[in-house]
Amino acid sequence: MYPPKLSLTVDALSHGKRIDTFLERQLRNYTSWRLQRIIRSGAATIDHMLASQTDRVFRGQTVGIELLEPPDKLLLPEHIPLPVIYSDHWMAVVDKPAGLVAHPTGTMQHGTVVNAVQHWIDQRTPFPGLIRPGIVHRLDRQTSGLMAIALTHVSHVNLSLSFESSQVAKTYVAIVEGNVKQDSGVIKAAIGRAPTARHVLMSCRADAKAKKPAQTNYRVLQRFSGYTLVSCRPLTGRNHQIRVHMAHLGHPLVGDEFYLTRGEFKPFYPTEDDEDSAREVETGLPIRRHALHAEQLEVAHPVSGLWMTFRSELPSDFAATISALSSGHVPAVR
Repeated sequence: MYPPKLSLTVDALSHGKRIDTFLERQLRNYTSWRLQRIIRSGAATIDHMLASQTDRVFRGQTVGIELLEPPDKLLLPEHIPLPVIYSDHWMAVVDKPAGLVAHPTGTMQHGTVVNAVQHWIDQRTPFPGLIRPGIVHRLDRQTSGLMAIALTHVSHVNLSLSFESSQVAKTYVAIVEGNVKQDSGVIKAAIGRAPTARHVLMSCRADAKAKKPAQTNYRVLQRFSGYTLVSCRPLTGRNHQIRVHMAHLGHPLVGDEFYLTRGEFKPFYPTEDDEDSAREVETGLPIRRHALHAEQLEVAHPVSGLWMTFRSELPSDFAATISALSSGHVPAVR
């Protein structure tokens, strides 16, 4: 039935906020300007009493609103194959394939994880645009694997805090060049922006800007001729952390477009707004991208606090590469 009528309970995070601020948090596809106009038209109530846009709401109150107008900043929903391995009212966990950017950026406003999730949500709600997906962490375009997505304001705040404070456990698998000598180790090396024309490139070198502490624990899973399969657990969340740290150790990821040993960079950089190119990378192996997969994600549920563990199977290009390396029919590392 149109227009949709919603009944929302004020949460602790919104206690004492103006009603338009509360509604903007709950209805993230609506601008505050449009919500204020709807409130002024007499379509909003607080505990069944007509509300004005300057009224404040308090925990436990019920806010009703009749959405007389459609959302005005709706993300473009796109039917993009994206496995959803878990979902409830508050969050979803998706298994991102390589090649998808996490969210719209710059001139790239479609073909992203967020566009795919918006379509998935719209198929499960009575009116498109009632729920807007919230990105709380990201994976590089060519990294495959698990991403948590917030579906409500409360879950977005709580999940964001969990990731910002490193109260999550993330495990990646990577294939790196060369034979890693130690069976396990800890890489503690601060990461900052490299002093290059491309601000998104990161570095452990002394001349890196705005360096922040970073730690990655790694464990060797399997050694091949000239390559090593490793498991990595970043204890911090710096941009490109695993890629930079493994290159710093002397073992760049197979297929990495940017990072070489000793803080050096490959000479060609993409010209897109985002830091990862969509093009394939010639590796001499079945995988045509940097060999990094977010295999496991452990996180507390943003509402119940229940500790949850999610796992992702290796994608076909990654598994085929391991098979090729195991057979020994691969070219030498360049």
